[in-house]
Amino acid sequence: METASLASPLCTSPAANYGNYHPLKSSMLKSPKRHKKLTSRCNIGSTFCIRNGFSNGWISPKIAKKADKYLIYALVAGKKALVDAGITEQVSGELDKSRCGVIIGSAMGGLRVLNDGFEAIKVSYKKMSPFYIPYSLTNMASAVLAMDLGWTGPSYSISTACASSNYSILNAASHMIKGDTDRDGFVMGEGAGVLLLEELEHAKKRGTNIYAEVLGGSLTCDAYHITAPHPEGVGMVSCMEKALAQSGVAKEDVNYINAHAPSTRLGDLREYQAVIRCFGKNPELRMNSTKSLIGHLLGASGAAEAVATIKAIQTGWIHPNLNLENPDKHVDAKVLVGPKKERLDIKVAMSNSFGFGGHNSSILFAPFKGN
Repeated sequence: METASLASPLCTSPAANYGNYHPLKSSMLKSPKRHKKLTSRCNIGSTFCIRNGFSNGWISPKIAKKADKYLIYALVAGKKALVDAGITEQVSGELDKSRCGVIIGSAMGGLRVLNDGFEAIKVSYKKMSPFYIPYSLTNMASAVLAMDLGWTGPSYSISTACASSNYSILNAASHMIKGDTDRDGFVMGEGAGVLLLEELEHAKKRGTNIYAEVLGGSLTCDAYHITAPHPEGVGMVSCMEKALAQSGVAKEDVNYINAHAPSTRLGDLREYQAVIRCFGKNPELRMNSTKSLIGHLLGASGAAEAVATIKAIQTGWIHPNLNLENPDKHVDAKVLVGPKKERLDIKVAMSNSFGFGGHNSSILFAPFKGN
């Protein structure tokens, strides 16, 4: 993992964003009174917006005017990741673009464009924008970015609910293992995180700064319920255990978990129980939820959380758990990061994303020792 980019209501870069996590700054609004009793790791009724000038210099005014927010986030974060990786026009010209691809995960695609189309057709079909269909499709972010870059390798979209980002990262890594492409992997949503994956020897040859190493991961399915996780958490446990086995990592070496933690009673508790079943009572293990600071980005949540995980590895600081006022009585608070940031020398980190429909994904990151 040589580079990462994040676009969210808190910031437009990973460093600024991760810095905002520490002073207890949250991008979420206070919960409405009618939701007063529903306090947990995530937000209720949070609002996100793209600031004026957010896309200046990164995408054309024509696209910025017509495109949906998910597409704007995707393009800006993707291009910033390339800049951070030192992929200049000269470097880009030297790449075999048939071996470079773009994978973007989005849970829902262009909802605003879709809604505008529905409202327009109520008046007259003549009021409908010709961009109604293309700008509402989930694959359009990867398509537009690939067109912009001239990358002709694998380019597609993944939509597996809240696990879309992790599925995209692992698919990108799989393409490189198979030799399909040299660098690959873009994952976006309402707010966007971008990871640029590059084969190790290729990155070392370029002399680029490598932030972290992707050790491996796993994908499983509960095959149980549309929204509820399996009551015994078998899919989650299996996913984490398979990720460890696939990566050749001992469970004792994992000392940080960025939890999925969707702020549902069943989801949070089942994930915690699954973690304990998988890792046991490891006194060194620390767990937090990036959603406690920025809310649930649906398809982009895994990407944003992967960026936060990599920044934790890079800085030695893990961000606090905010908005967690009443932890479940069955949860050992000693495992959870408190309301203040903590120092941690991360040996191996795990980032979980568990989507509706029982889509489970776990990715393992570690510091790169060769810098």
